[in-house]
Amino acid sequence: MKIRYFADTDTLHIEFRAAQISETRDLDENTILDVDTLGNICSITMEHASERAGIPEFSYEQIAA
Repeated sequence: MKIRYFADTDTLHIEFRAAQISETRDLDENTILDVDTLGNICSITMEHASERAGIPEFSYEQIAA
Protein backbone atom coordinates (compact mmCIF):
# COMPACT_ATOMS: atom_id res chain seq x y z
CA MET A 1 0.00 0.00 0.00
CA LYS A 2 1.19 3.51 -0.82
CA ILE A 3 -0.21 6.70 0.63
CA ARG A 4 0.72 10.00 -0.98
CA TYR A 5 -0.32 13.50 -0.01
CA PHE A 6 0.20 16.33 -2.49
CA ALA A 7 0.23 19.54 -0.43
CA ASP A 8 0.22 21.85 -3.46
CA THR A 9 -3.19 20.50 -4.58
CA ASP A 10 -4.39 19.20 -1.16
CA THR A 11 -4.92 15.78 -2.74
CA LEU A 12 -4.66 12.41 -1.01
CA HIS A 13 -3.98 9.28 -3.08
CA ILE A 14 -4.17 5.85 -1.44
CA GLU A 15 -3.03 2.93 -3.58
CA PHE A 16 -4.08 -0.38 -2.07
CA ARG A 17 -2.38 -2.47 -4.72
CA ALA A 18 -0.73 -1.98 -8.08
CA ALA A 19 -3.03 -3.36 -10.76
CA GLN A 20 -4.40 -2.58 -14.19
CA ILE A 21 -7.22 -0.08 -13.69
CA SER A 22 -10.36 -1.15 -15.52
CA GLU A 23 -12.75 1.57 -14.40
CA THR A 24 -12.69 4.89 -12.58
CA ARG A 25 -15.79 5.78 -10.58
CA ASP A 26 -16.77 9.13 -9.07
CA LEU A 27 -18.00 8.56 -5.53
CA ASP A 28 -18.76 12.26 -5.14
CA GLU A 29 -17.43 15.45 -6.70
CA ASN A 30 -14.14 15.17 -4.77
CA THR A 31 -13.54 11.41 -4.49
CA ILE A 32 -12.45 9.01 -7.23
CA LEU A 33 -12.30 5.23 -6.92
CA ASP A 34 -10.21 3.05 -9.28
CA VAL A 35 -11.15 -0.62 -9.68
CA ASP A 36 -9.70 -3.57 -11.61
CA THR A 37 -11.54 -5.92 -14.00
CA LEU A 38 -12.89 -7.96 -11.06
CA GLY A 39 -14.26 -4.87 -9.31
CA ASN A 40 -11.58 -4.87 -6.60
CA ILE A 41 -10.64 -1.43 -5.28
CA CYS A 42 -7.12 -0.49 -6.35
CA SER A 43 -6.94 3.14 -5.25
CA ILE A 44 -8.84 6.14 -3.95
CA THR A 45 -8.10 9.78 -4.73
CA MET A 46 -9.55 12.50 -2.49
CA GLU A 47 -9.49 16.23 -3.19
CA HIS A 48 -9.56 18.78 -0.30
CA ALA A 49 -7.97 16.11 1.89
CA SER A 50 -6.96 18.43 4.73
CA GLU A 51 -10.63 19.36 5.27
CA ARG A 52 -12.15 15.94 4.63
CA ALA A 53 -9.65 13.50 6.13
CA GLY A 54 -7.45 15.34 8.60
CA ILE A 55 -4.45 15.24 6.30
CA PRO A 56 -1.51 15.96 6.57
CA GLU A 57 -1.78 14.44 10.07
CA PHE A 58 -1.49 10.71 9.66
CA SER A 59 -0.72 7.76 11.90
CA TYR A 60 -0.36 4.05 11.21
CA GLU A 61 -0.63 1.22 13.68
CA GLN A 62 -0.38 -2.49 13.02
CA ILE A 63 -2.30 -4.62 15.50
CA ALA A 64 -1.06 -8.13 16.23
CA ALA A 65 -3.53 -10.92 15.53
